[in-house]
Amino acid sequence: MSQTTSPTASPATVPARSPKITIIGAGGHVFPFRLVGDVLSFPALRSAHLCLMDVDPAKLGPVADATRKLVAHHGLGARVEETTDRRAALAGADVVIITFQVGGVEAYRHDVEIPRRYGVDQTVGDTLGPGGVFRFLRSVPAYDAIAADALEVCPDAVFVNYANPMAMATAYLNAKGLRTVGLCHSVQGTTRMLARTLGVPYEEVDYLCAGINHQAWVLRFRRRGGEDLYPRLREVMAEKHVVGRAAGGLAGDRGDHSGAADDASVYEGGNEQVRTTLMNAFGYFETESSHHASEYVPYFRKDPAAVERYVPQRWDYYEICAAHDDRGDLDAQLARLQEELTPSVEYGASIVNSVVTGVPSVVYGNVPNATGLITNLPSDACVEVPCLVDAGGVQPTAVGALPPQLAALNRTNVNVQTLAVQAALTGEREHVFHAVALDPLTGALLTLEQVRAMTEELVEAHRDLLPPALVG
Repeated sequence: MSQTTSPTASPATVPARSPKITIIGAGGHVFPFRLVGDVLSFPALRSAHLCLMDVDPAKLGPVADATRKLVAHHGLGARVEETTDRRAALAGADVVIITFQVGGVEAYRHDVEIPRRYGVDQTVGDTLGPGGVFRFLRSVPAYDAIAADALEVCPDAVFVNYANPMAMATAYLNAKGLRTVGLCHSVQGTTRMLARTLGVPYEEVDYLCAGINHQAWVLRFRRRGGEDLYPRLREVMAEKHVVGRAAGGLAGDRGDHSGAADDASVYEGGNEQVRTTLMNAFGYFETESSHHASEYVPYFRKDPAAVERYVPQRWDYYEICAAHDDRGDLDAQLARLQEELTPSVEYGASIVNSVVTGVPSVVYGNVPNATGLITNLPSDACVEVPCLVDAGGVQPTAVGALPPQLAALNRTNVNVQTLAVQAALTGEREHVFHAVALDPLTGALLTLEQVRAMTEELVEAHRDLLPPALVG
């Protein structure tokens, strides 16, 4: 189960009935509609009931309209429903996909701007650190409402979570009783990038990855037939990504990584000093971009000079989100899917297809570690491992122990994640401070007094969106 390829449309296995596939947060920028295209790429899902739900009808409407145009253009039998009623959207759903960000770009602004005033510069701020903690906590009331409804009206549904922070959100949804797998594209994107870098056709690559979301590790990377590609990878990356040297001629990137990029971009492949340095120090390549990876450890963002040395061409996700042209990007994506209805590298639709038809697939998913899938990570961690999917749902595979240095790095991130989840589950406000204080980058830059002040400022900024018990 170590090797996965990009999703491909399976044979037209006809399900016993039209499945109901619900997307919560369907009015989001670009990505929900990309998932719709993925779903409709599978013959067995082309007559599905697609229920698109969002709290903002102004954002939902254009996505629903684009979906209807796509269905009509290809002459498909899918039924498209749009609604702002969460409970109705969940009722009878077979698969529920979560894609929302509570508070939108305005709340996200606080996640990055407040920490920067204290000296914590997050290039993304959606996974760990103060930004990740508060993105999760302001989503908790929505997760609670979804869980309460779902346990009544679709208790057997498979939940697919695409919302960040992946580990915190997925762990919390499972703790609330929902069968949830968290999905990302970092494994697919990174392994493709590494294959391109080495000039090896992707279909000839055999790999195994495991760890936690945005900090999983490429444990095995070889060519089918047995050639270990790691020696050449270390040589090529050391030559190509010299610390302090800016790369030139990089492709642009607007934050949608659901496709299989062919060129080295600002986001991935063109500027990998951070991941190359981590590989040289700890032995293995990480599955998330150097921009993201630099936020999760204390080594690369200590001051502006260090940032410039390791990440010489900045990629700022908040600025990208603030500049999004929702309608223009949606129209462009519709045109592409009308021309050719093919799936992206995302795993979501593959999971839906396997659950509905029973045709098995293998994906990399984020799931609870309660059964010891990774034996040297805590049982309350949310881990990223290979998973088999069929009519029985998502079945994670046991990886065993990570190399000890990799597990140790993961545990520094797991500390933050589990404390934030405990804050949400117990209402213990002090755990919010504990989670932020234990973030590796924050701890490398701030005193505990500064962490306390920053945390309180973030609580105030997000007061209206946080669970009442955590506001005080």
